[in-house]
Amino acid sequence: MKSIASIKNGIIAICLFITGFGYGQNGISKDSTSTKLNEVTVSRESKLFTHKNGNIKVDIANSVYNSIPNTIDLLSKFPGIQLSIDKESIMVIGKGNPLLYIDNQKVGINDLNALPVDAIKTIEIVNNPSSKYEAAGRVVILITRKFSKKEGFKTTISEVVSFKKYFNNYFGVTSSLKKNKFEFKTNFNYNQLKIWESNGNDFTIPTNAIISNYRVTAVTKRPQFIFGGGVFYKINEEDYLSLNFSRKDQKDNFDIKTETYNKQQSTINTVNTLNVNDESRNFSNGFINYNHKIKSINGILFSGFQYSRFNQEVASIIFNNYNDTSFELSQNRNQKIRIAVYSGRADFEKEFKNKMKVELGTLYLQANPNTDFLIENVNPGSILHSIYKYKETNIAVYSQLFGNIKKVNYSFGLRVENTIAKGKFQSDNALLVDKNYINLFPKVAIEIPMNSETINFNYAKSISRPNFSTTSQVSAYINPYFVWSNNINLDPTITDEVALSYHYKDKSIKVSYNKIKNPIYYGSSYDASQNVLTFQNTNFEKETGFNLEFIVPFKYRFWTATNTLNFTFSKIEDKQAVTNDAKPYLYYYSNHSFKLPKEIEVALTGWGLTRQQQGVFEKSALFTMDFIVSKTLFKHFDCSLSYNDIFRQMKFHESFTINNIAAKGIYYTDSNLVSCSVKYSFGKIKNTEFKEKDIDENSNRIR
Repeated sequence: MKSIASIKNGIIAICLFITGFGYGQNGISKDSTSTKLNEVTVSRESKLFTHKNGNIKVDIANSVYNSIPNTIDLLSKFPGIQLSIDKESIMVIGKGNPLLYIDNQKVGINDLNALPVDAIKTIEIVNNPSSKYEAAGRVVILITRKFSKKEGFKTTISEVVSFKKYFNNYFGVTSSLKKNKFEFKTNFNYNQLKIWESNGNDFTIPTNAIISNYRVTAVTKRPQFIFGGGVFYKINEEDYLSLNFSRKDQKDNFDIKTETYNKQQSTINTVNTLNVNDESRNFSNGFINYNHKIKSINGILFSGFQYSRFNQEVASIIFNNYNDTSFELSQNRNQKIRIAVYSGRADFEKEFKNKMKVELGTLYLQANPNTDFLIENVNPGSILHSIYKYKETNIAVYSQLFGNIKKVNYSFGLRVENTIAKGKFQSDNALLVDKNYINLFPKVAIEIPMNSETINFNYAKSISRPNFSTTSQVSAYINPYFVWSNNINLDPTITDEVALSYHYKDKSIKVSYNKIKNPIYYGSSYDASQNVLTFQNTNFEKETGFNLEFIVPFKYRFWTATNTLNFTFSKIEDKQAVTNDAKPYLYYYSNHSFKLPKEIEVALTGWGLTRQQQGVFEKSALFTMDFIVSKTLFKHFDCSLSYNDIFRQMKFHESFTINNIAAKGIYYTDSNLVSCSVKYSFGKIKNTEFKEKDIDENSNRIR
């Protein structure tokens, strides 16, 4: 630990020295776009945050945030966005899981992991997405990549060293080349990570006279390779063809160490558990798109095909030490999951002379997640082996109409989806899952502009389907009495939401109400025959909520601030759970950016949640603060220093009672981080035409 601290201090000193040395350099600001005409430079200062009609756009390319090592951590810096502890899902306060788009292309969490931060121009949080977005869209996170306007090439090399509890390193190279009608893009990243995680739970099951608690810690060594490439060919001014491929490979070697106290009746056991895990996972995504303008009717036809594949294998060797005797082999586990998704779509778009616009489309998707689950118990000896096969087909047709009546803009859309899902264990004849249902998803948006004021009304019905990997039999062994498990029988969540907002210039106030059927949260159950307590994703009965949001930006000379206040009342109910009184809670976010002399940028961000009482669940308050300083040393060389979770407050408590099981959990996040980033770019690319369109609207479910 002493050597790590010494290295950390050394890196900080070097970065500060380089920053100080850069005071004497005359670099070109990365916060402006300049054109040189006869020794005269015209510059336009870019804004970090832009607010319009309740949406927030963040300028990444021209801010200190372009030094953050990965896109997932980058998103956590922005208003309302929350990451899960394992960083495998994203949630927006008051909205749930967002749709993720890159250049108007639907993507998933794995695609974000494969996208280098240096390739991002802006990120926009669309709080009232129009009907052109699919049925799952309550909120959209839209990422726009960098494109310049002249032929040539550009390569950027970046290196980030960071210190949490352990040392982490991120190295990346991105390149772009444009020649005539062809354009090529490639990226390669190698990350050497070491991740610390910890959580604990206290359980009480009065009907079985059980009191149990555990504290678990895991340290993961994770070498990670991310690479991708794409080619775009411009056939003519209206038609194009594009191909794109990306892949992420990683190995996880981690030991899960658990200390457990368990009392049942008069029997007391203390158990130390060692779970040695060797895991590999990879994600591949490729698609081909063709865009054609039908000149005879002045319409645009798009067609495309996409293939995605996710593979994960986990081998676990589990030892238990009862009452300080000795560690003995208890169980061997081997779990495999394979997810393959094929999809194709066609869209037609036509705009009329009166500016009315019609969009029509259809989509076909087929997903095949399969899991292989093997457990070998040692004492007493037994083997449990099962193969679960699942197939889901989605067929969708949709239409949209955009137009205006005088100054009032409107949008009406209707989407019809037919979902067919079948799942069974290979050894069984009967289907365990057999679903065939049709859903209608209307969307209405009305905008009334009044000079510098705007009033918006929105109504939408949306759907959120479970991730493919959660509808499997994969589980995680914590101790002899407790496991985390997936749930094969999850149903989709249906949400009705209505919202009214008022916008004055860049300030806004919005009130919304939502009613949710089958919301998904963690629940608990106890199997007395096996003496095992299980946590798994479960469909709850319903959830209702009111939301009042204020967005108040502020600017004074070199100081720019963005402030968000979100008052939420949310009540979750279920017949199997104890439902307490629900009370409003507050989410607050404040970002302050300072542009100082000598091309120095400083950003300070703080956000927090007050205590949350949501009927079934009760969660503790949370607060954190981050700091970034960036300096342009030379024309193509940047250096940044970051410090996250300054006050080491990223831990929270959660309690609930479900199925007569009372649980009190504590969860820690290793987010106290010091990092130094250096970035060098050379070459120049311009006049780019690179375009893609992701056709798999369920890609965010592949994990």
